[in-house]
Amino acid sequence: SDLSLWIQRINAGARLHGLNYSQFMNGLKEAGIDLDRKILSDIAIKEPDSFKSLVEQAQTALKKAA
Repeated sequence: SDLSLWIQRINAGARLHGLNYSQFMNGLKEAGIDLDRKILSDIAIKEPDSFKSLVEQAQTALKKAA
């Protein structure tokens, strides 16, 4: 399904920068970033630098929440 493909792409992108899928999604939520999985998947594939920035924001939010 589309959803599982999107999740695989998001997970792969997040893992490149040291987070797994659930950590990344939780970090985005903590950071107040609300993007759906289709958009995140597209960013992971087409805009890797932008995706890296999202992962970094998620990591920062997770550290603050810890």
